[in-house]
Amino acid sequence: MAFVQFSQVSLAFGDRDILKNVSVNLQSGTKAALTGANGAGKSTLIKVMAGLVQPDDGKRIAEKGARVAYLPQSGLTHHGCTIREEADKAFQFGYDLQKELDEIGDKLKENTDDQAELLERHDKIINELEDSGWNRRNVLAEQVLIGLGFKQEDLDRNCEEFSGGWQMRIALAKSLMVNPDILLLDEPTNYLDIDAREWLETFLGNFKGGFLLVSHDRYFLDHTINEVYELFNGDLKKYSGNFSHYEKVREVELETLMREYEKQQAEIQHLQEFIDRFGVKATKAAQAQERQKQLDKILENEIVIPETMKKIHFKFPAAPHSGRLVVTLEGITKSYDGQRKVIDNLDLVLENGDRLVVAGHNGAGKSTLLRIIAGVDPNFEGNVKLGAGVSIGYFSQDNAESLKGSQTVLEAIEAEAPLELIPKVRDMLGAFLFRGDDVFKKIDMLSGGEKSRVALLKLLLRPVNLLILDEPTNHLDMHSKDVLLQALKDFGGTVIFVSHDRGFIEDLSTRVLELTPGAFRIFPGDYKYYMQRLEDEKNGVVGEFNAGTAVPKAADKAQKESVATAAKAVSASKMSWEEQKKAEAERRKAEKAVAAIEAEIEKAEKAKAEAENKMADPEVYSNGEKAKAVQKEINELSEKLEELNLQWMEAEEKLEALS
Repeated sequence: MAFVQFSQVSLAFGDRDILKNVSVNLQSGTKAALTGANGAGKSTLIKVMAGLVQPDDGKRIAEKGARVAYLPQSGLTHHGCTIREEADKAFQFGYDLQKELDEIGDKLKENTDDQAELLERHDKIINELEDSGWNRRNVLAEQVLIGLGFKQEDLDRNCEEFSGGWQMRIALAKSLMVNPDILLLDEPTNYLDIDAREWLETFLGNFKGGFLLVSHDRYFLDHTINEVYELFNGDLKKYSGNFSHYEKVREVELETLMREYEKQQAEIQHLQEFIDRFGVKATKAAQAQERQKQLDKILENEIVIPETMKKIHFKFPAAPHSGRLVVTLEGITKSYDGQRKVIDNLDLVLENGDRLVVAGHNGAGKSTLLRIIAGVDPNFEGNVKLGAGVSIGYFSQDNAESLKGSQTVLEAIEAEAPLELIPKVRDMLGAFLFRGDDVFKKIDMLSGGEKSRVALLKLLLRPVNLLILDEPTNHLDMHSKDVLLQALKDFGGTVIFVSHDRGFIEDLSTRVLELTPGAFRIFPGDYKYYMQRLEDEKNGVVGEFNAGTAVPKAADKAQKESVATAAKAVSASKMSWEEQKKAEAERRKAEKAVAAIEAEIEKAEKAKAEAENKMADPEVYSNGEKAKAVQKEINELSEKLEELNLQWMEAEEKLEALS
């Protein structure tokens, strides 16, 4: 079994410890995520694992011949050849083995004394090439590239014709084609649409090697990994289960820590107030000095809470009142070349409170439609009618890049914030990843991603009632997405949006507009309903509602939606009161079972941590019998945790089935 092992690895940048005695073992079958706050050192740790950064201390041990593939967050470009030719470079290891095979063949002709060794090596190379997929490399390259969104005709185009995001897709494809033993992926989903993410989920599900990845897409993580490593203050801790399970367990752990943190912060504030108030008075100087000593001692052991676990709640300005009808689209048609119609005769009516997600493959016209509704693109046929009192707020990556000025980030946001939100500005900036001194950065000095976050926050602070958002979750981490999601769910107006984050779409959307080249359909349910309809259609199941390629007019639409609502009511009425009562009792029982297992997991993890702390005690590790007993306890607790996590996953699945 191939592996890469890291033992007691430490790394510091100046006086800051990035990694402190970190140990981790990656092997075939590992399906792990690496999480932690921005700046925690996740990318640095992955580079250490890839052998690109040397730690200050500790060991990196890799099985001889183990292939490790690493994909950074960004910055990779390809030029001077076609995509197909660039992809073939991923198989260089095979060309090297083939060359060695040819050399062995030449030596075998010479009848040397090492014939047996040469023949053994010859057979080993043949098997290695076969296992790696070398003989199917051309087919494999096409499958991976097309799976990640490239068209067949793209494969013979020059790499330099593609944008930065597509360049990273080429790099990701090459990492996957290598068929490595260990795969290290730093935010691979950043440049992928939903279709490409789903393809990557499937690929990783079938991947025989081990992988560790960083991603801010909770849905993607829940469907690809079964263990989580959290990096916090230089320490690395492992959690079994998917990402949602990790968050639940971590939240329970942090409840006690948060209480201690709040108590300590209150004590710090009390001491600081005394020092500030009486420090200059001669009669109180001695007492102030004593308080300063107490404060210094507390600060030496100050409790730190991960930024990602701090709950930030605030509401954006209330949406101004508008009429029931917000937007009416009539016969919207758009063509860039005068021949191929990106959008063809689209009719749509949006009402107040709708949260419409526009879905479709790349090039289907999603961003084009948003620009038309926002009034940014006037070159189209048809009519866009806004309802009474409708005011639009529009966000896209393009208008974010237009931000300029010598203002600081803090000044720019305070200038936009209503008076009642001024006290919350620092919290809001923290939620959008501007923490500490970051708030004093000049707008002109910000990166593209930072400008995007500033532009989005500025927009959300304006009193509008129709938000049009094109990829608002780009450049946000998971915590920021959660804050944005809650704010949009609390928003009293109407939202039209495009996103490639499946979890975000499922939680926010109430209707789906599907765009395909020259056609469209509207689905009156949320995104889960839409995906179920697509699955049903694939399996030949026809539902009661089918919009075809035309969207119903307002009256027809209301009739269709009332039919759908009635159908749901009929379905619900089929269950008797007794059956409903029984189902509710079963659901409550399942909830209690999940809660009980989670409590057991917390108890076992606490006991394991205490046992591991004992092992660090010189009185224990220097005494063979004591060390053996403690290690036995740790092993038993580890086995118990594995069993409990399996029980939790089964109980959670049962609860989901009953919900």
